[in-house]
Amino acid sequence: MHFKQKNKESKTYVQGLRSFANTLPRGVKSILKKNGYNYNEIISKWNMLVGKEISNCSYPKSIKMKKGDANGTLIVAVNRGDELTVEYSKEQIINKINSYFGYRLINEIKLVAFNTVNKKIRNKNSLSKFSTKFEKQINEIKNKNIKKSLSEFLHIIKND
Repeated sequence: MHFKQKNKESKTYVQGLRSFANTLPRGVKSILKKNGYNYNEIISKWNMLVGKEISNCSYPKSIKMKKGDANGTLIVAVNRGDELTVEYSKEQIINKINSYFGYRLINEIKLVAFNTVNKKIRNKNSLSKFSTKFEKQINEIKNKNIKKSLSEFLHIIKND
């Protein structure tokens, strides 16, 4: 066995081999300890776990775990107007997630509503305020090709 003094991991290991835990960065270790892998699995398999209808109008926002690996709270962001659909299927979602993991990971689901339409309208209003300023700055550019491409780009952004 070797013992290295100037290495961050001052533990003994055989011929350069290290345990898997020593190869992980510190940030990853803390996430794994806080059940970050469970949240990652829920996000990646959300469509499969809850079905197409519910996954189209919602997504998992975060997961809060109590002590241990059980009795967590899943916070789900839901489109405004679709809360009732998700509310009625809370028990099914909990059962599907818990059966996927094989133990009682989620105990309750909290819903948080969000409105996607208002964000788009708000972004268009803020863009229209700045578009006149951008147009003035674009008109000051001397290179015709750059001026043309930037004005087309601004026009596409406005209409999108």
